[in-house]
Amino acid sequence: MKAGLVGAPVAPAEAYDLALVDLDGVAYRGHEPIAHAADGLTGARDRGMRLVFVTNNASREPESVADQLTGLGIPTTAAEVMTAAQAAAQLLRTRLERGARVLVVGGAGLRTAVRQAGFTVVDSADDEPEAVAQGFAPEVGWAQLAEAAYAIERGAWHVASNLDLSLPTARGFAPGNGSLVGAVRAATGVTPDSAGKPSPAMYRMAVDRAGAREALVVGDRLDTDLAGARSGGFVGLHVLTGVSSARDDVLAHPGERPHLIGADLRALHEPHPEPVPAADGWWTCREASARVVGGALELGRGGDDSTASQLDVVRAACAAAWAAVDAGETLDEATVPELATDLA
Repeated sequence: MKAGLVGAPVAPAEAYDLALVDLDGVAYRGHEPIAHAADGLTGARDRGMRLVFVTNNASREPESVADQLTGLGIPTTAAEVMTAAQAAAQLLRTRLERGARVLVVGGAGLRTAVRQAGFTVVDSADDEPEAVAQGFAPEVGWAQLAEAAYAIERGAWHVASNLDLSLPTARGFAPGNGSLVGAVRAATGVTPDSAGKPSPAMYRMAVDRAGAREALVVGDRLDTDLAGARSGGFVGLHVLTGVSSARDDVLAHPGERPHLIGADLRALHEPHPEPVPAADGWWTCREASARVVGGALELGRGGDDSTASQLDVVRAACAAAWAAVDAGETLDEATVPELATDLA
């Protein structure tokens, strides 16, 4: 897989038969819809692309997620949802026998997934669990974290559904499961195994379930969605409707770089021009251009103020910055401006 941006001369909805779509920050934000998400996704289905929603949120059951998406104008079945809770349960099965006791710290989604995988769910370290499965839920508090710590100190295997430090909500960013896992890790000194993104395990499970030929990962976070795409060998589309920004794209290290960049889910229906090298160190993307000179990012031609032109500036800037860094240059982050801030 190329380390830089790749071109998509035809719309991704026509080039890929499956989209692995993140939820928070992509399909919705908290309980609020994201502009163009419903049209973008339903239109992709109309063009023959299948969808599986892959989320690091382990607190909810697939049926609940499907109902929310359907209520936002994206008709979805539970079979089209893959949660980190399901991935964590599958990870537990790699070491534990059916019937093993598992202390679950999390919500209904994780408890259900662990039970459905054949394990016995317990709530106390005194039940001598063989593993602790930890996932986010709003009701998780000190008492549950303490039980997890007690069990891990006694030798239980610590499995986290995911390690996201923050969680996007309609009011802003709140502590995510990774922050709560960090409290247990600080208390025990034990680093957990994680089933969620950026591990590509969920993506591979979803592809196997769908029997897909070629899958596209769609996400808003570089450190989870796009890192998982890179590590799993999938093409990743970064949409600028959530956590990571266009500036983050320019500064991304190789393991988190997107292959495609779009303002929102309309990007599934648009071509993605590939930046190309030009004279004097410039990289061009249609009318936009950028280069790095002496560690400083310079932006040249930018075209007009349309969404497409602004995205081309981002693409050219990414190509120039990544090429410079990969060649051993140091990029002065202070020279990288906020880009495409009015697109999402």
